[in-house]
Amino acid sequence: MGMKCSRPSYTLFVPSCRTKRVFFWRKTESREEQVMNENQKIVLDVEERPNPGKWLTLSIQHLFAMFGATVLVPFLVGLSPGVALISSGLGTLAYLIITRGRIPAYLGSSFAFIAPILAAKSFGGPQAAMMGSFLAGIVYGIVALLISKLGLKWLVRILPPIVVGPVIMVIGLGLAGTAVNMAMYENPGAENLVYSNTHFMVALATLAITIICSIYFKGFLGMVPILAGIVGGYIIAVFAGLVDFQKVIEAPILQMPDFFIPFVDYTPSFSWEIVSIMVPVALVTLAEHTGDQMVLSKVVGRNFIEKPGLHRSILGDGVATVIASLIGGPPNTTYGENIGVLAITRVFSVFVIAGAAVLAITFGFIGKITALIGSIPSAVMGGVSILLFGIIASSGLRMLIDNKVDLGNKRNLVISSVILVIGVGGAFVKVSDEISLSGMALAAIVGVVLNLVLPGREESEGNNNLFEEEHSSKNEVA
Repeated sequence: MGMKCSRPSYTLFVPSCRTKRVFFWRKTESREEQVMNENQKIVLDVEERPNPGKWLTLSIQHLFAMFGATVLVPFLVGLSPGVALISSGLGTLAYLIITRGRIPAYLGSSFAFIAPILAAKSFGGPQAAMMGSFLAGIVYGIVALLISKLGLKWLVRILPPIVVGPVIMVIGLGLAGTAVNMAMYENPGAENLVYSNTHFMVALATLAITIICSIYFKGFLGMVPILAGIVGGYIIAVFAGLVDFQKVIEAPILQMPDFFIPFVDYTPSFSWEIVSIMVPVALVTLAEHTGDQMVLSKVVGRNFIEKPGLHRSILGDGVATVIASLIGGPPNTTYGENIGVLAITRVFSVFVIAGAAVLAITFGFIGKITALIGSIPSAVMGGVSILLFGIIASSGLRMLIDNKVDLGNKRNLVISSVILVIGVGGAFVKVSDEISLSGMALAAIVGVVLNLVLPGREESEGNNNLFEEEHSSKNEVA
């Protein structure tokens, strides 16, 4: 990925909507430099275990890389940040076990599910959101089984770039109003919104810090611009009088997080409306998951699509999401930020990733940290979200460009246009009193149907290398 050029440059990588997830910088080189870098000495390979001191330091680095985005998602949807940290840690450990310790990937909160979780909570409360997350995880498992038996061609036909790209754009643009409201109003969740210059200035300052760190800084700050923006914005908010430390002072050092467990805190109930909201999102994030695995394969120098196999990595994502739904956390997905850490440090050890997961679980039980996260003003999160949600939308556009999808082709123009207007416009179809398709879910389904029924698919879809299976790397181990 990235642009090829005759001299070193820096390319801005955007997160997947699972997104995910924030961006990172990755150096792009000429062919000669690429060959030289491929032969660089790996600091720690996938199966290697570091000494205890280095292990802790490297794991903390991964923890900070994922921290800002992972706690932002529960903050936006009204879930517990502490539970989100614990679910990300447990999900990552489960992922490492399912992939047989061969893929050094960290899993954190998925941005793609923000709007569906909010929609589910609006009609059925948090229990509906958890049931939807559980069903999304089951979908991952079903797709993993089909891929293991049938390969990838069927998924290529259903989810080409001309469908996935615009849907990702819908995810980002659909959240734009949420980011702006958080930035501009004293209480963005109130029935009567009250505009505040102070809140908006804090949001813009947070946005500026995030942009500066991502563009001008290298090293640690360049890897964690979202976290740097939140910390910088928080300090500004303190001086602006927007932070209340009372809950932080009163919080115990250790405390049990606000777990939300089925058959203990609520009785799960199945609803087709939940299915209509969550399942289409899971189909889209599957495409992004594959893209992440390709990037990770190139960074590490092993073909993870073939070994341990895409079906195992998808199953790992699904199990992580199911675990999160069983304790009250948001769905999980592999994180681009941590892939950036791997690329920069060339430390590919799964033991380091596992160490970060254990640290995340530990942080989730520290009451002071949970209370501190809860004290972050909405203006600060709004400032970060303005950039983050915009990047999610831009990543959909980038998918179209990278796959050379020709929007001059009438077929492609029709599909992308319909997806964008239906998704951003908030169109919905009421199937019954209990079942309705709306927003992104409806846009994704319409896009899939149009792609299947309109003529000229093979001539118009571009490179369509979204699910391209690469040959095994010479560095691959049995």
